[in-house]
Amino acid sequence: MPEGDTVFLTAARLRAALEGKTLTGSDFRVPRYATVDLRDEVVTSVGSYGKHLFIRTPTVSIHTHLKMEGSWRTFHCGQRWTKPRVTARVVLRTDEVEAVGFSLGKVEVLRIDEEHQVIAHLGPDLLGPDWSVEEAVRRLQRYPDQPIGLALLDQRNLAGIGNIYRSEICFLRRVHPTTPVGAVPDLLALVNEAHRVLTKAAHEPPWRPLAYGRTRRPCQRCGTPIVVHLLGDSAPDSDRIAHRERGIYFCPRCQPVPDD
Repeated sequence: MPEGDTVFLTAARLRAALEGKTLTGSDFRVPRYATVDLRDEVVTSVGSYGKHLFIRTPTVSIHTHLKMEGSWRTFHCGQRWTKPRVTARVVLRTDEVEAVGFSLGKVEVLRIDEEHQVIAHLGPDLLGPDWSVEEAVRRLQRYPDQPIGLALLDQRNLAGIGNIYRSEICFLRRVHPTTPVGAVPDLLALVNEAHRVLTKAAHEPPWRPLAYGRTRRPCQRCGTPIVVHLLGDSAPDSDRIAHRERGIYFCPRCQPVPDD
């Protein structure tokens, strides 16, 4: 699933292509919005919050979530699309470009005054202008017995972390992913690490993981083979995949199992 930095960079690309431009056509290939016509609307802004993306006009906000396989791509008008046309769910056209959302997990056309309802339950956005480390720590501390590897995925605590970054943050802080939130040695430092890592990934791409995806390869600190274990993802809100277990990567030496 694309994480906060991917959505942030996607918003930046769409902003460059669409912001301030007049739409010459729109095509919503979602039954509920099939009759929506945004022709002659001006794109006023494009932004992201955690894993959510918003394309705004004076009257509506197009809310999309990439989920597992979604992506937005831009093409010059008449240019051949690089993904199958059947997977397109939203097409926005200007005189110069076509912005196409492929395989999007969620598509909504909201009134501008409804947009806040989509993100009201989320924790602070790690890449947002109003990021608050204090609020993120406060939210994490509400459930001190929850494993940190699960708490970091919960978008209600802090918005933007997915499976890749939860592995990396725990690795960098030498914290085993099953460590209860209340037993993390320095929770503030861990949350600051999360902000640092995502900010670097968003502003200095490409970013390369140190632990994620490196099963059986040597830890870059101590040489011990990296392992991957399943860690359940059980919170049922719309920003999570309920009851799905996903692999989290860690070094068994640098990140020892916490004492009972």
